Amino acid sequence: MALKLKSLSFQSSKVQQYVSNFGSENRRSHRVFMASTLRSSPKEFENLKKPYVPPCEVHVQVTHSMPPQKIEIFKSLEDWAENNILVHLKPVEKCWQPQDFLPDPASDGFHEQVMELRERSKELPDDYFVVLVGDMITEEALPTYQTMLNTLDGVRDETGASLTSWAIWTRAWTAEENRHGDLLNKYLYLCGRVDMKQIEKTIQYLIGSGMDPRTENSPYLGFIYTSFQERATFISHGNTARLAKEHGDIKLAQICGTIAADEKRHETAYTKIVEKLFEIDPDGTVLALADMMKKKISMPAHLMFDGQDDNLFENFSAVAQRLGVYTAKDYADILEFLVGRWNIEKLTGLSGEGHKAQDYVCGLPTRIRRLEERVQGRAKQASAVPFSWVFGKKIMV
Repeated sequence: MALKLKSLSFQSSKVQQYVSNFGSENRRSHRVFMASTLRSSPKEFENLKKPYVPPCEVHVQVTHSMPPQKIEIFKSLEDWAENNILVHLKPVEKCWQPQDFLPDPASDGFHEQVMELRERSKELPDDYFVVLVGDMITEEALPTYQTMLNTLDGVRDETGASLTSWAIWTRAWTAEENRHGDLLNKYLYLCGRVDMKQIEKTIQYLIGSGMDPRTENSPYLGFIYTSFQERATFISHGNTARLAKEHGDIKLAQICGTIAADEKRHETAYTKIVEKLFEIDPDGTVLALADMMKKKISMPAHLMFDGQDDNLFENFSAVAQRLGVYTAKDYADILEFLVGRWNIEKLTGLSGEGHKAQDYVCGLPTRIRRLEERVQGRAKQASAVPFSWVFGKKIMV
């Protein structure tokens, strides 16, 4: 899923602060706006008996915020989902598999194929590998994303093998997404340019830490979140494909582009769900969209940690911003795209609160862009930080 960078991470704490002020007067007073990662001090670690202490969120977690009567909406949409959402899945036999893009271990020419892959990868700079690794790690935390979808009231897979349309979608979407991390992981393993043990530790930390996108068990919030995330991953993988091509690795460009195409197809499904919600319940859906944007879209890997760098996600995000893989502009562009896709400006019959939410969401992309321009105008000088993923080499952020 990608689902990709932390609330776009905006690359600047100042921008985060600015955006956190949007609509602050309407937020519940007991909530803290930004999700942060807490680490224990060495002394605290000495006193801990647990073998693993994951990062945690500092904001108060809200659960089951959706009124019970809203659950009936999703039950009533079972047949609609079967006819309109499951069609965006591909049969397994027609899907690409990671092996389609990798050296064939059963082939007599396997070693030569690996050497060709390694030769192509030599043209790629270390900062590109930082971004590619970050994208791969985000994809590899897939168990967390399926878990998140199964927290949503009214659409979860109640048995683990439920035959409801919503449950079938979640499992099959997960199965399709699972190929993304597998493919990138194997490519990175074969290329020899990265420290796989540090990468593997980062994946374990991230899955153990989980995520809290603040969707409150509400499929209204959850499907808005996934609509945003799938478009973000489509953009990010598309840009890594573009850069790979510019550096001469056409095969890697094909890999990243193929993953991007999957993300685009999944984006279509999730945005179609939200479009249906706007048709059935425009007031409730626009309020959910405004709530999600006021809290910001917290990206799936925002609790990323490699056992060394407490600011790993922020540093990875800064490299992605600098390379143009995923930027503050992309965050605003995605929101603007969704506002247009769902015809937010043309919604009618809204309540007073609904009209306020409509105005807020429609004006937000422009405000984000202005704030980012202001921050970029007084951005601090770039610095170099070591990344364990590339053997501790220092990369500009």
